[in-house]
Amino acid sequence: MSDMGRQSFGDKAEAALKPDSQKSYLEQAKDTIAGKADSAASSAQPESQKSWTQQAGDAISGNQNENSGSLLDKAKDALGMNENKPTTN
Repeated sequence: MSDMGRQSFGDKAEAALKPDSQKSYLEQAKDTIAGKADSAASSAQPESQKSWTQQAGDAISGNQNENSGSLLDKAKDALGMNENKPTTN
């Protein structure tokens, strides 16, 4: 379960697993805005105040305070699903 004020894990997974080529422009814009808002909320909240589930979710999605690339993005890069994003190493 995600912390209050954060994007749900289900919404993150849904956005990450559907290729951008299959999304409408509205869906892509919504995903971008929600992702940036969640990343900002992650950066604003100290790790010591996050639940263990939120810390784990942030580690998987890349919303850690260091703003490193997500494991999901790296997997999508490896599968060629991140067509509109530069690859991260």
